[in-house]
Amino acid sequence: MKKVFIITGEHSGDIHASKVAKRLFELNPDIIIEGVGGENLKGAGVKLFSDHKKMSAVGLSPAIVFNHFILGKKIVDYLTKEFKPDAVLLTDYGAFNLTVAKFLKRAGIKTLYYIPPQVWASRKWRIHTIKKNIDEVLCIFPFEKTMYEEYGIKTHYCGHPLVSQLPEKACRDEFFNKYGLDKSKKLVAIFPGSRKFELAQLMKIFVKTAKNLQKLHPDVQFVISHAPNLTDKVFDKYLKNTDFKVIKGDNQALLSISDALILASGTVALEAAIYQTPMIIAYRGPWFFYFVYLIVRCIKMVSLPNIIAGKIIVPEIIQGKVSVENITYEIEKILYDESYRKNYIEQLSHVKNLLSDKISSDEAAKEIGKFLTNVNVN
Repeated sequence: MKKVFIITGEHSGDIHASKVAKRLFELNPDIIIEGVGGENLKGAGVKLFSDHKKMSAVGLSPAIVFNHFILGKKIVDYLTKEFKPDAVLLTDYGAFNLTVAKFLKRAGIKTLYYIPPQVWASRKWRIHTIKKNIDEVLCIFPFEKTMYEEYGIKTHYCGHPLVSQLPEKACRDEFFNKYGLDKSKKLVAIFPGSRKFELAQLMKIFVKTAKNLQKLHPDVQFVISHAPNLTDKVFDKYLKNTDFKVIKGDNQALLSISDALILASGTVALEAAIYQTPMIIAYRGPWFFYFVYLIVRCIKMVSLPNIIAGKIIVPEIIQGKVSVENITYEIEKILYDESYRKNYIEQLSHVKNLLSDKISSDEAAKEIGKFLTNVNVN
């Protein structure tokens, strides 16, 4: 009877890993799967060794570091002394999972990595850690397979999970009716991020930009997306003296029916690209962290659609360039330059095609099945 242990560290990894686990159970009903995760893994039938309560915090405080250290030690002790899995599936959450992988390698436990660390973006030296400690990488971007194989790392391209997991494009009329939006006006949606520091850095400038655009173009209306993990108190303090609609918990529908998007960088940009909705990326952080980023980065582009395409498609307004004037200019081009808009959408379609039509969780589960067969043979 085959045994697999899955390690995730946050909500998104829990979602992606749960779909792989569900497919593994379908392919092999006798398989035993335990892991570290949340409600999604649990709902897929995985027995949880631990949840995410002490993992999904942001920062490097002594308490956070200590909690991760203790959990890592407990996981390694359990896997080496009790559970003794045929394979461990690491999912995302790079710093923690790569550390655990070192100890699993020493113990002779086989590991696969689904959604590996984005070493192509920054800290590329981590690829040597992956080569030393990971038996197979299950990557989600097409260019990753070539990169890992150049380093002699066994790699299988699964396709990006978002391609098959994103819901269909919403009905614009139904969405506008649901939220009382004006069907005669263009819709620009603002996604200011899901972390408090992102709101502190970006929300005021985004609100000023929206007011400026609304003044210049009465045919434009704005909606602001409220990240579900942020409280109303944290979010609403930036919206005093505004009448912008705020939508919480309907992100993907909003992405799919908007005429243009103002985004903080992140996975949301890839979701927008799959929906082929034109966007701009505007992002800034504390200058100290920005300078650190400049030191460790491997590429000059920050948004995933641009990285996948290998060229600038999505305008990137970064750090000192974040201003009302610059954001306004780019949004006006998207809304009112028809030739530019048409070409932009065609380029986003190309990005979507590059991500393939593979069902990522299915590909990952099948490859894990092959891996387990080979482990047992050897």
